Amino acid sequence: MDEQINYNLKQLDTWKRIFFMVVFSAIGALVRMILWAVIILQVASTLLTGKANQNVLSFGRNLSIYTYHILLFLTFNTEILPFPFSTWNLTADLQLPEK
Repeated sequence: MDEQINYNLKQLDTWKRIFFMVVFSAIGALVRMILWAVIILQVASTLLTGKANQNVLSFGRNLSIYTYHILLFLTFNTEILPFPFSTWNLTADLQLPEK
């Protein structure tokens, strides 16, 4: 059992994933702050014009999908690194793996 733990601790791929998980946790926090700005913009747009701003709507959808991709990576549901280590469009096409 101790040998297995030592072997696991020496796996470079695991440490690289942990590094990227820390990086994407920070990116995810930044994206969530930007999403709050999008929410405030949409509320203001709705109050002032009576409808949501289509450009902000599209941007918010893309950020939401990106957040989803980050969460899939952080929870080990995918090995695909989110943007900027993969294409932005990949997040829109991302499917959950079958278990």
